[in-house]
Amino acid sequence: MNGSIRVSAKTVDDAITEAMIQLGVTSDRLEYEVIEKGSSGFLGIGMKQAVIEARRKPESEPEVVEEEPVAPVEEIREEKAEETAEPVKAEVKEEAPVVEKQEEKPAEEPKKARELAEVQPQTVEAVKTFLADTMKAMNMEVEIEISIDEDGALCADLRGEHMGILIGKRGQTLDSLQYLANRVANKHQDGYVRVKLDTENYRARREETLKHLAKNIAHKVKRNRRPVALEPMNPYERRIIHSALQSDPYVTTHSEGEEPYRKVVITLKR
Repeated sequence: MNGSIRVSAKTVDDAITEAMIQLGVTSDRLEYEVIEKGSSGFLGIGMKQAVIEARRKPESEPEVVEEEPVAPVEEIREEKAEETAEPVKAEVKEEAPVVEKQEEKPAEEPKKARELAEVQPQTVEAVKTFLADTMKAMNMEVEIEISIDEDGALCADLRGEHMGILIGKRGQTLDSLQYLANRVANKHQDGYVRVKLDTENYRARREETLKHLAKNIAHKVKRNRRPVALEPMNPYERRIIHSALQSDPYVTTHSEGEEPYRKVVITLKR
């Protein structure tokens, strides 16, 4: 397929979800070919990931039409209430879960940054040992590179084959491993140490993907004049969506639901 991407995940459904996010499209705009169905193996031994080749569906007019004027705010205000009453899911599920609407600021600002302590050698060694032992238990050969970034955080970059297993669906496995590494680090010295875990530049790629998805969905909201609810995301990823659209004059964002199912909803400004 021309202009296609190859995505691997635990299951075909997970690979499809990841492809939609990477391409910044919803399920009706995605076409794909299954390269490998994958298998769970026996007790995790011999597990093979599912692999698909995916691309955006060709369309008669581009997803974002520059010539198409966006209705001004004054015109939008005159729309009937029923035209914006029902939210539309951006993902495959058709029925949105019942959530309690909560008032919050357009952007979820991070908590006041904690002052980071200087990372001690024993902390670096403890984190590296923890990660190495975890990789060994998973029967994975991984090179671990440790560094301290400009903010004073301990950064661990993992390199090897089949890193998709460590990333997991939407980075959930990587986030869980990062959480545990943070717990290990903060047991070995006084003061607060922050650990950042990454592989194959996933963090930066995920941020760009979410920014693209946010703008793609914002244009859909402007055209259809209906709110769209994105898939559940962690607080960090929700902030990326809020930040990407905070300067848009025609849409606004807010979050609904409880963790870990809290999600961003994009709506027209009144």
